[in-house]
Amino acid sequence: MRRAALPAWPLVIAAFIVIAAWPLVMQDVFWQRIGALVLLAAISASAWNLLGGYAGQVSIGHAVYFGAGAYSSLVVFNRWGWPPIAGAPIGVVISMALGAVVGTPTFRLRGHYFSMATIAAAELVRILAANWPLVGAAVGLMGPPVPRGAWDLSFISPLPYHYIFLAVLIVLLSLTWWMTRSRMGYYLAAIRGGDRAARSLGVPVLRYKLYALLLSAAFTSLAGSLYAVMVGFADPDSALGILISVKMVIVAALGGAGTLFGPLAGAVVLIPLEETTNAAFGGGGTGITFIVYGAIILLVARFQPGGMAALWQTLITRKATGSESRAS
Repeated sequence: MRRAALPAWPLVIAAFIVIAAWPLVMQDVFWQRIGALVLLAAISASAWNLLGGYAGQVSIGHAVYFGAGAYSSLVVFNRWGWPPIAGAPIGVVISMALGAVVGTPTFRLRGHYFSMATIAAAELVRILAANWPLVGAAVGLMGPPVPRGAWDLSFISPLPYHYIFLAVLIVLLSLTWWMTRSRMGYYLAAIRGGDRAARSLGVPVLRYKLYALLLSAAFTSLAGSLYAVMVGFADPDSALGILISVKMVIVAALGGAGTLFGPLAGAVVLIPLEETTNAAFGGGGTGITFIVYGAIILLVARFQPGGMAALWQTLITRKATGSESRAS
């Protein structure tokens, strides 16, 4: 059975109006930056959701695709002086190639064995990057120190990034919505229910798992490129660290993995909490972030495995049931 989207469409439209107006209403640069980071996290988590939510393949190694996009953008600037965003298509190609290399053998594993294999692959790439001079080794790479022109997409204000990220998120969500109503969406739903059952229905399981991974890797790489363009820096920890992968999983799970707007809802809750914690505690906020992530995992797993989407559906069902009871 197909899981319902998180909210009703009127609420979706209202939410996107609020998101679009956010940087215009909030004049504080800190809160404008949080708005841009929420959208960037929503892009990453929605990209992960294509594989982990709709296909049920829980990857904890998506940082490798994020890092491919981030490093590609900064390498083309440092090597050839190109605008960093010009590296985004290169990062997409590299991430899809990595997805094919990683996915072909690991998709034969099931459950937590698959998740462990993706962690191992991502850590291997992180270690290689930390020792590869082309990508700055452990020091990392920097973007343009000062904007050379509009083509660098290097802005002091977070406002332009907010609308760039919003446009990318709308494209990704539109593609996801279309996918869920296509043959691929039905195949992925069958795969999520179980490989053996999907094969009995004639679904080419490995092929469609790979399709989902390639699509997911491409958009995750694009998120990494956008991150590098905005932050102007990438090193093995900030672009390839396991925390990047964990954040994607938690954001999607908190909002509702396998739902269209679940990752966005999760980002709206988690990212402001993370950023305000880091701002309040300075460098010590990183440790608190891990505690917050762990607590969210425990709470979601124990009380609401379906995330905010399932909670919303439960409340709507109860309200409808109560209305019917009072009417009778």
